[in-house]
Amino acid sequence: MAKFKFEYIWLDGYKPEPNLRSKTKVLEMDFFHGDLKSLPIWSYDGSSTQQAEGSKSDCLLQPVRVIPDPQRKNGYLVMCEVLNADGTPHVTNARATFEDDSDFWFGFEQEYVLTNNGLPLGFPEQGYPRPQGPYYCSVGVKNCAGREIVEEHFDVCLDAGIELTGINAEVLLGQWEYQCFGKGAKRAADDLWLTRYLLHRVTEKYGVEVEFHPKPIKGDWNGSGMHCNFSNKEMRNVGGKALFDEIFEKMALAHPKHIEVYGSENDQRLTGMHETQSIDHFSVGVSDRGASIRIPVATARKWKGYLEDRRPASNADPYKVVSRILKTLRSEIVGKENGVTKKSKSKKS
Repeated sequence: MAKFKFEYIWLDGYKPEPNLRSKTKVLEMDFFHGDLKSLPIWSYDGSSTQQAEGSKSDCLLQPVRVIPDPQRKNGYLVMCEVLNADGTPHVTNARATFEDDSDFWFGFEQEYVLTNNGLPLGFPEQGYPRPQGPYYCSVGVKNCAGREIVEEHFDVCLDAGIELTGINAEVLLGQWEYQCFGKGAKRAADDLWLTRYLLHRVTEKYGVEVEFHPKPIKGDWNGSGMHCNFSNKEMRNVGGKALFDEIFEKMALAHPKHIEVYGSENDQRLTGMHETQSIDHFSVGVSDRGASIRIPVATARKWKGYLEDRRPASNADPYKVVSRILKTLRSEIVGKENGVTKKSKSKKS
């Protein structure tokens, strides 16, 4: 028998965005091959996470995804859903609010800023560095800061089996991005939360903070987003201009509902400047990074492939983002014709 360390990870009840919480459970086993069924439901004090009252404080943790923990011997990271004491989903459990769909693939472009004493790494204590321009995809101490942290996080995620597909320095000094890909709506969102958890844990070693605010530095500086690339089997394998036009129409009609769950204070980022569309407008464009939905050139060439939703903020909850995209694409409302709402059943992949 060996002792295995399982880090149970969940989202708390803080608003407007939840925080990550975790605690370690030791289990003695002959071996562990990633079987979720062998991991017990656990409990915690919900009164300390704004998810319960002190007189009825127990909340339950239901394991839903487990991956190796490269930073621990015999360690695993366990993403959990929060349940009430009777086993029903807790009101803060956004993962339980939508049905999974394995036909959907999601790729998140997670931007963030590494900060120290409230300033992005590389910023002087007084004033500002040179205007943005030389920092994007940069190299050298004058143009990028925090690479050792970014590289360590990159390696840890890959060693854990999370499908990161790339990293790069971003437009703001001290700002970075990684791309996280997943097949299946819930798995993709699970893995994005796990990458955030690992990023926080890596930065603990360096005494640096991770800032996910969508506009970390006011003024003529880019904000931080979490662009969401998405496709389903029909988009990838069947395609056609009519199919994509229907998607754009659905997205336009549901624009306010998307903005509601795409991150707090996103209005500070979605201004129509710095590679964004205004928060009050919806637009679509081929290769247009100033549009709400960017159509990649490769997709537009044969009208087959994926789309990029550029509206989600860096602090958005990926569970809510994928849930909203699924609801919109499954919606029966496809548009209006001569002032009359037109409906049709959604095509299934």
